[in-house]
Amino acid sequence: MPIEPFKIDIPDSTLQDLKERLARTRWPDDFGNDQWQYGANTSYMKELCAYWEKQYDWRAAEREMNAFSHFRTTVEGIPIHFIHERGKGPNPKPLIMSHGWPWTFWDLKKVIRRLTDPAAFGGDPKDSFDVVVPSLPGYGFSTPLRTTGINFWRTADLWVDLMNQIGYPKFYAEGGDWGALVTAQLGHKYADRVLGVYLHLILPLTVFQDAGAPPEDYIGPAEQALLKKNLHFFAEESGYSAIQCTKPQSMAIGLNDSPAGLASWLVEKRRKWAHTNGDVESRFTKDELCTIATLYWVTQSYGTSARYYYECTHNPWKPSHDRMPVVEAPTGLAYFEHEVANMPRKWSERMHNLKHYSTFDKGGHFAPMEEPEALVDDIRKFFRTL
Repeated sequence: MPIEPFKIDIPDSTLQDLKERLARTRWPDDFGNDQWQYGANTSYMKELCAYWEKQYDWRAAEREMNAFSHFRTTVEGIPIHFIHERGKGPNPKPLIMSHGWPWTFWDLKKVIRRLTDPAAFGGDPKDSFDVVVPSLPGYGFSTPLRTTGINFWRTADLWVDLMNQIGYPKFYAEGGDWGALVTAQLGHKYADRVLGVYLHLILPLTVFQDAGAPPEDYIGPAEQALLKKNLHFFAEESGYSAIQCTKPQSMAIGLNDSPAGLASWLVEKRRKWAHTNGDVESRFTKDELCTIATLYWVTQSYGTSARYYYECTHNPWKPSHDRMPVVEAPTGLAYFEHEVANMPRKWSERMHNLKHYSTFDKGGHFAPMEEPEALVDDIRKFFRTL
């Protein structure tokens, strides 16, 4: 299918409707929720939504996005939007970077230029990449998605076709959240095509089948705290996943109609999953929070982004081979201490063709937004060895 340049240009009528809906929000009563223990704090969300309605400038965000090279195409009948930025160096490496939920492609905005033009940030031009950042199917401008069964392992198939269309029969891959599973699947199924994978969320490809619990022989004294953290996340912080894995359309009806509801659902995760110490604006500005919410709103993509969970649990991952390691492509892993969950290093060494392992005491689930410089430096360090 043809690849066509794409410019983001949301109609004024859509933005005006958004402001009017924000102004008419019917807020619930909220009490005893200063620490967000019951979910999104209504007082803060009122403040943020007032800013969204009266001060936030979508057109400024739009101009910033359009400074990158955007394209749209169709892959196996699925609409796909992506950024494609050419590297500025003697021999740029092709790199596809995959985001997650509740992310969008724009969560990678701080790392794209650093990877394509390292010299502009004090780096070596030899480390430059041709960077491809797609929106996951059903997310952002990879819409409308009207095909069922699209999950992380199907997305990996689409990415191979997409990279072929662009002109990269072999490439490197990187990802976090869903993007980590997409990238791990690329390293599992397409190790002959994928030159290396870099993950900053370390979970098994069977995570939605076994809740990410490693076998007992991988749990030594040093891993007890990690196991406890994983179990806490799946017990106390995975309500969103239970809904989106089972009845995503019920939520979609409400969040497609209420921008305040949509923002609350997204922002609460930013506050909890990032390394914020309870202050979401220590990592994300109001403008950044409003931009993410606006991207979901104007593309009406919450429903299909949530269905990604359903399609994963109802179309379970199946291995493409029974060899070990499961992920055969050379693998780099980044362990961010404040990530929501991670697997032990011993397990990681068995399941991946592990060539690089880094730990970071700062940063959480949204590493490209939280710690872009550290992440880029580590990506360069790993891929440089390949």
